[in-house]
Amino acid sequence: MLTSKQRAALRGIASTYDTILQVGKGGISDALIQQVKDALRKRELIKMRVLDNCPMDSREAADQIAAQTGADVVQVIGSRFVLFLRNPEEPVIEF
Repeated sequence: MLTSKQRAALRGIASTYDTILQVGKGGISDALIQQVKDALRKRELIKMRVLDNCPMDSREAADQIAAQTGADVVQVIGSRFVLFLRNPEEPVIEF
């Protein structure tokens, strides 16, 4: 669980990041979850987007992906959301 100060710091860092993954009309598949896990392991903080043809909204997608990967939802704005999961062996982001 992130504190509000940690969440604010992560939001600031994520503002400069590009969107790297998208949730499309197929919804959340096992392949997408694996891609998210791999990206979180390497980067710790990722920005994702929910396309217009996706059957769920961005909050639902963020919550579901976070639950399946063990990540924390940092923020949800419009169709984009940011996830964070600390890498215990090689941390990239320090607070």
